[in-house]
Amino acid sequence: RTEFALKEIMSSGGAEDDIPQAERKTVTDFCYLLDKSKQLFNGLRDLPQYGQKQWQSYFGRTFDVYTKLWKFQQQHRQVLDNRYGLKRWQIGEIASKIGQLYYHYYLRTSETSYLNEAFSFYSAIRQRSYYSQVNKEDRPELVVKKLRYYARFIVVCLLLNKMDVVKDLVKELSDEIEDYTHRFNTEDQVEWNLVLQEVAAFIEADPVMVLNDDNTIVITSNRLSEMGAPLLEQGMIVGQLALADALIIGNCNNQVKFSELTIDMFRMLQALEREPMNLASQMNKPGMQESTEKPARRENPHKYLLYKPTFSQLYTFLAASFKELPANSVLLIYLSATGVFPSGRSDSEGPYDFGGVLTNSNRDIINGDALHKRNQSYKEMHCLHPGDLYPFTRKPLFIIVDSSNSVAYKNFTNLFGQPLVCLLSPTAYPKALQDQSQRGSLFTLFLNNPLMAFLFVSGLSSMRRGLWEKCQDYLRKINRDIAQLLTHSRSIDQSFLQFFGDEFLRLLLTRFIFCSATMRMHKIFRETRNYPESYPQLPRDETVENPHLQKHILELASILDVRNVFLENTLDDY
Repeated sequence: RTEFALKEIMSSGGAEDDIPQAERKTVTDFCYLLDKSKQLFNGLRDLPQYGQKQWQSYFGRTFDVYTKLWKFQQQHRQVLDNRYGLKRWQIGEIASKIGQLYYHYYLRTSETSYLNEAFSFYSAIRQRSYYSQVNKEDRPELVVKKLRYYARFIVVCLLLNKMDVVKDLVKELSDEIEDYTHRFNTEDQVEWNLVLQEVAAFIEADPVMVLNDDNTIVITSNRLSEMGAPLLEQGMIVGQLALADALIIGNCNNQVKFSELTIDMFRMLQALEREPMNLASQMNKPGMQESTEKPARRENPHKYLLYKPTFSQLYTFLAASFKELPANSVLLIYLSATGVFPSGRSDSEGPYDFGGVLTNSNRDIINGDALHKRNQSYKEMHCLHPGDLYPFTRKPLFIIVDSSNSVAYKNFTNLFGQPLVCLLSPTAYPKALQDQSQRGSLFTLFLNNPLMAFLFVSGLSSMRRGLWEKCQDYLRKINRDIAQLLTHSRSIDQSFLQFFGDEFLRLLLTRFIFCSATMRMHKIFRETRNYPESYPQLPRDETVENPHLQKHILELASILDVRNVFLENTLDDY
């Protein structure tokens, strides 16, 4: 490629001797860095997706080369313009690759600060119009690069909750797709229009709008903020376990998705992250800290995001997480998936007799699948059964199942005496509640944004910012009281308390109890299957049916003027 570039220079710039040696070296060095960067970038695809250590040195080398390449083209822009014919879209390609690197680094580390870095590179491409000349060239593959850049930029903006930017990008992408299909009459028009439809549905998935006084929409973030989780009071006896790893699995049919992220996965991953900080402000400033002080703990738990995995894929990632789990740490498994129910009757009640949740069968071709369908005595193959998770209960395990067959996981047995908790969604919602399942599960919404879920079940679809903030303050008070109920309970299973020392798990547990208490008081949630459950069971009178908590929920309903939606007679004994 370097020789080709130099021949091009010679043919366009006259005799080879006319080119100063220094300029020729500049072009040669640039071509070398460009080749090297592409080679390393393409090699990223071959790295194993699981395991946290093998990839780091390779990523580091790739970052180094791209950093050199970026600085090199900035320092030698004039020469590269004149002698190499560097086009603006080529600079855009380099910036786009750096944005992708930061995004993938975020996926590998779960450190939200890298999303900000990806955003700044993607923004620069747009602000400096690096791709603006692409449309003048008669090369459809260049336009596709531009469209892919937009799609990647949208994903980063969604993850950073920059919804105003997302809306602008969607409009620009729509115009670009129209221009592209009009000019090149290509076959991928349907695919690109599907991308637009998916992102439009994703933006509109929240069932409640929070509005400023001028009716613009308030963007609310649901990541863990400094004061997000209820603080532990002195004297509270809780475990010292820390959430270190999480598998977030999405396999729901017909749920809103964008890229390989369903709305449930998107909500849960945000519930397991802290608010992003800029990398610069995150570094320790010299002289700011005493050497004896520990820096504030900022890590997010590491996450794997698995969209419609096969059983083999799911088990491989699960085993990798289990293997690398540090001491005194917790592995979280979140399953948002279609329920799989047992096909035949079984006399026994073992961990493979209640069905489970769906795993994808597309890429797992297993011999005897047809035979399996005929014989009712066999167990469901493309299904994650409770028994499949038993080997992993040798370490502390926190499971969340959001499914129409979540109760299959109620029949767990704690074989190894390690901390083990399963939070299980309702298996059905009342008919009177408009079906929102396509826009994400109500149970996961409660775990991610409990106030929005509360407003939705109360029949509200919009709210003023001032009232929203007042309710958020009140909800923080409710969370503090739930934390006290849990830690003061005399009959609660110790597993709950062993997980309660971790901020993320503490918040999930308090939100789970708030969700369960709300549904039990709601007038239209009247069947047992409408309520969340847990393994081990919580003592109801001390938690989800506690009169003190019920009084708080009615107070919150009064602030919102929706008290009529809830039952009052649960408080007769108060």
